[in-house]
Amino acid sequence: MNSFKESFKSWFGYSRRERRSTFILLNIIVVLIGIRYFYPFHEQVLKELPLDFMELSDDGNLLVQDTLHIRKQKEAVNPLRKRPLLNLNSCDSASLEALPGIGPVLSSRILKYRNLIGGYISVYQLKEVYGLSEETFNLISARVWADSLSVRKIRINEVDYRQMARHPYFQKSEVTAILKYREIKGRITGIVEMIENNLISPATAKKLGPYLEFGE
Repeated sequence: MNSFKESFKSWFGYSRRERRSTFILLNIIVVLIGIRYFYPFHEQVLKELPLDFMELSDDGNLLVQDTLHIRKQKEAVNPLRKRPLLNLNSCDSASLEALPGIGPVLSSRILKYRNLIGGYISVYQLKEVYGLSEETFNLISARVWADSLSVRKIRINEVDYRQMARHPYFQKSEVTAILKYREIKGRITGIVEMIENNLISPATAKKLGPYLEFGE
């Protein structure tokens, strides 16, 4: 027996202190592996602010999120994400119907509303789609995003009554006021000018701001 212990010790060549240090190190490695296994790291989810959180800057421009930065983040390859996010401004009906709770009817309404408003600025605008429930929104909101850089702009100094009136964010009284103001003053220079002259309300300005283009 003693000869076996001596041969065992001589085979590994470790002293008692070295064997103790190695045992402690192995225990630490096992604990770290166990922590990684039982508490896996989660993917950080990008959250999009609703339109109500947007504010007006001093120069009259709407302070929208850095959509270019968000676009790059969302298009980046992420090994933890099993499926890419669906861009609401470029998807088709088949892609929408693959989402939970979205059938042919809702898919058609989402696309029609996209065309009506000129593209989605925020995922939260899906709540404005007729028939899309809060429950369905909660199911799909983490799977979609809106590329606000691709929305169709409204040239406020050139559009006519019919073009403005068909946009759901314009009130008919606001459209009339804008056209009369243009006749008297000429060009509109910014969204603050529209608010100060009661052409549109601040609430309308928050929704319409990203869609308006004033030109030079």
